[in-house]
Amino acid sequence: MRKVGKETYLGWYADMLFWRKFEDRCAALYIQQKIRGFLHLYSGQEAILAGALHAMDLAQDRMITAYRNHVQPMGMGVDPKRVMAELMGRVTGTSKGFGGSMHIFSKAHRFYGGHGIVGGQIPLGAGIAFADKYFGRQAVTLCFMGDGAVRQGSFHETLNMAMNWKLPVVFVCENNHYAMGTSVARTASQTDIYKLGLGCGMPSAPVDGMNPIRVAESVYEAIERARRGGGPSFLEAKAYRYRGHSMSDAQTYRTKGEVAEYKKIDPITQVLQIIQERGYASEKQIDAIRDQVAEQVAACVEFAEESAFPPADLLYREVYEQADYPFVDQID
Repeated sequence: MRKVGKETYLGWYADMLFWRKFEDRCAALYIQQKIRGFLHLYSGQEAILAGALHAMDLAQDRMITAYRNHVQPMGMGVDPKRVMAELMGRVTGTSKGFGGSMHIFSKAHRFYGGHGIVGGQIPLGAGIAFADKYFGRQAVTLCFMGDGAVRQGSFHETLNMAMNWKLPVVFVCENNHYAMGTSVARTASQTDIYKLGLGCGMPSAPVDGMNPIRVAESVYEAIERARRGGGPSFLEAKAYRYRGHSMSDAQTYRTKGEVAEYKKIDPITQVLQIIQERGYASEKQIDAIRDQVAEQVAACVEFAEESAFPPADLLYREVYEQADYPFVDQID
């Protein structure tokens, strides 16, 4: 794994702060009805993505996740302006405004969504890994899911199949304690989610999802095992989301005190503390990072608001590969 030092910590702080502020701005835009539909924010879970990206080979590895998927493509190299444009339904978005919040996608950057069906991405992640093994490529796929998704039958079926075929995939459950509004304890006889992988003999382990170093170490080990032909792994990254399941969530299932306790171990604060303790940056430099983040977020919003909405005929041109598809001729 690449060395974790000054540059890594400063990069983590800048990235994680940007992701947090980006999501905060999305929440405000949703209230203003500039973002419509559903909106699921990643606030609090940033260390999982930061650590995973550090462990990956971004020149070849792949990623797929569920609908809490705004910041992951940015980490994979997608322009954040295009992500914001997609959220606001603009033609300059990653899916030309047709995908929206739950369906960010970039083939060029090996990010395969954003999926609105709970657990729907799990077999797809295995399928991507199957293709890489079939064609003899060295890429490894990271397949993320929430704690609610592991209740789906497709989860168990996919882990069994991936293990049988020794697919180069790392399954990561982002356990933020609540599947929508129901705690893991109320839905699971086995609350140590990582143990679900042990039933099919898959290397499985828990990891501190609030600490990017712990995530990076665990993900790197799993990726290298897969790259050597050792097959898949299953990790349970225990984290916490500071906002509701979606913007429409009243959060009646938890107390403000519980949220406040988890904010004491905010992953961004943890990274900042190490930067300060080790003298990696002065307060002036840290303020400069914050200012740059604010400017970047503002630039994303400006780009999106200045972009046009997609024309109606683009819907048919983008959906149908066959240019003379009969339905297109019957529009009028």
